[in-house]
Amino acid sequence: MRYELWLSLRYLLAKRRERFISIIAVLSIGGVALGVMALLVVLSVMSGFDYDLKEKLVGANAHLSVQSASGISDVETVIRTIAASEHVDGVAPFVTGQAIVRLPQRAFGVLVRGLDVSREVRVSKLREYLVLGHLPQADDEAVVGTEFARFVGVGPGDRVQLISPADGRMHELTVSGLFRSGMYEYDAGLIGVTIPRAQTLFGLPEGTVSGVAVRLDALERAEQVKRQLAAKLEGPYEVKTWMELNQTLFDALKLEKLTMSVILTLIVLVAAVNIVSTLIMMVIEKTRDIGILKSIGASNRSVRAIFIWQGMVIGLAGTLLGLAGAWVLVWLLDTYQFIRLPSTIYYLDHLPVRIEWADWMVTAAAAAMISLLSTVYPARQAARLAPVEALRYE
Repeated sequence: MRYELWLSLRYLLAKRRERFISIIAVLSIGGVALGVMALLVVLSVMSGFDYDLKEKLVGANAHLSVQSASGISDVETVIRTIAASEHVDGVAPFVTGQAIVRLPQRAFGVLVRGLDVSREVRVSKLREYLVLGHLPQADDEAVVGTEFARFVGVGPGDRVQLISPADGRMHELTVSGLFRSGMYEYDAGLIGVTIPRAQTLFGLPEGTVSGVAVRLDALERAEQVKRQLAAKLEGPYEVKTWMELNQTLFDALKLEKLTMSVILTLIVLVAAVNIVSTLIMMVIEKTRDIGILKSIGASNRSVRAIFIWQGMVIGLAGTLLGLAGAWVLVWLLDTYQFIRLPSTIYYLDHLPVRIEWADWMVTAAAAAMISLLSTVYPARQAARLAPVEALRYE
């Protein structure tokens, strides 16, 4: 071990009258650890939000949606064209629109989606989300979310009444099953029916659908396949990716992640200021020691190294403790999900976390670099002390 490192550790672990310096050093380590841990946990939560939302959105929806403002009448031709395209795993027609649920004392709007059940299972995870019953098979059946069922007070076998926006007629449907996607918006406001029933509800001619859902072999190919389909399909069709359908949501998440990162980086900078203060106090306290070291031949470089090592030990110890604390907290959040979110406000019902190792490594490297930079001024001041003046210091 180089003597500069040995001396720096001796100074940090000072006893008796220098114990105050050691306490300040411990507080500086705690400040760095707290800043790093807070930054990593927030980044993991934001990454978890991003990942979970993608999983749930893609689970409840297809990767691509082909629609036309006037509806698609030649649906089988469009399906054959899409199915013949490269990287397409599944295709399913759908009808979608708003309807009104009628209750004895009130009414509210819901999103109604007409499903081709035999094809729907190839483009979404709706069947996997079922917790009771089955998907609608007859035209008088409907599948509803668990939050909708809880709010309305229905279950499999019960009946719900929908008012058609096309002609105002009442449609009475039997609940065939309940699904839970984990997204409150869907679980509380989505009703699945057969395509013929949806066509009747929304006044569409037989054989006409709102659009065609497309599932790909890889989510990352959505943009590529979108361009291919836009070139192949003839007619007034609009092809949108799942990201475009939820662009505002993901833009807001990116902005929030950036804002939180900037705010929490300031915590690390405050911890760096603490390191500077600690080292300046150390230089003042050890002025006579510096004079003695220089008088026996220690170079300015060696004196600088002593205080740089002190700052690096504080920074690295704080960074490692922050990494360990963040990992433990993220593991607890992921395993026990003890922080619940109000599902009426957020898309998810618990606080999601996901470790992005690239974010963690960049954060750790940045914290170490900030700690190193914070040693420059105190180490330089220590090296500039003249031996005679240092020895005279009381």
